[in-house]
Amino acid sequence: MKSVIATIRLLVKHIMAWRAVRVFQLYSQRNGPILAGGLSLTALYSVFAALYVGFAVLGLVIESDPGFKDAVVSTLSTSVPGLIDTGNGAGGAIKLDALFTSRILGWSGIVALVAVLVTALSWFASARSAVRHFFELPPDKTFFLLLKAKDLGLVIAFGAVTLFSAGLSIFSTSALGFLFDLIGIDRESGFATVVARIIGLIIALAIDTAVLAALFRVLAATRIPPRRLLLGALLGGIGLGVLKVLGATIVGGGSKNPLLASFAVLLGLLIWFGLICQVILLTATWIAVDVKDHGETITPKPATTSVRRPPEHHRPRARAVSPPG
Repeated sequence: MKSVIATIRLLVKHIMAWRAVRVFQLYSQRNGPILAGGLSLTALYSVFAALYVGFAVLGLVIESDPGFKDAVVSTLSTSVPGLIDTGNGAGGAIKLDALFTSRILGWSGIVALVAVLVTALSWFASARSAVRHFFELPPDKTFFLLLKAKDLGLVIAFGAVTLFSAGLSIFSTSALGFLFDLIGIDRESGFATVVARIIGLIIALAIDTAVLAALFRVLAATRIPPRRLLLGALLGGIGLGVLKVLGATIVGGGSKNPLLASFAVLLGLLIWFGLICQVILLTATWIAVDVKDHGETITPKPATTSVRRPPEHHRPRARAVSPPG
């Protein structure tokens, strides 16, 4: 009996030493689920306003190219399933036609712009505090307005990444179609569909990995060991990819009931953003644990102020003092 208990204790000790287990332990100890819940609420508020402003500014450009329009809508629907109602029966929180009729000039546009600035900048500020909390970094002492300018740049960068993803989707689809025609493979065949799907997932993984790595680097505002950063961002990108594949199931479960459709969509979106924020903060926790396991650090070095010494011939020379008497 004692040998069985000893074996169980040894097994438990071995399991508790796994990095994944220690990551979840640290994540729970530092209130990761609570922080992710707060971030998800802010993300839900900001994405609606950002979508309105984005289409108000670029709606005419997007709508003028049907292929680009479909790619942008597809990218948004994949990134945030249940957000846009494209009219295919899947449902969504926002009608697609309403987005292209929005205009930035007017009270509604001004209100949406203010909402974007308040909610999106608030999300990045909260994300910065959370990420630095898991990295055991002190609060960022950068000047307040400079931090807000940096966060505004991140907001614009996220919008640019969405457009870049849509453009890359068009390019990859065209290039792959050309390659299939060149080697004599039917574009509508099962093989072509599977290959296109795999390539799409790889491209999405590469973009998500790059975005997460850049996000952590900017929010931490200090050097993170590159290998730990890229490995953690890759794992986070895989997590985001799994969520995107299961997105329709996660968000659209309750929308089939007409009495609960609108509420179910908003609830599904809140759950979706909650999961996304959980993945982001879990990725930050993984990076922090991985850095410690390899004996490295992401703690910023204290600033050292160097005192410039005058040239040798300008230094005052010590005068010899004769002893009295």
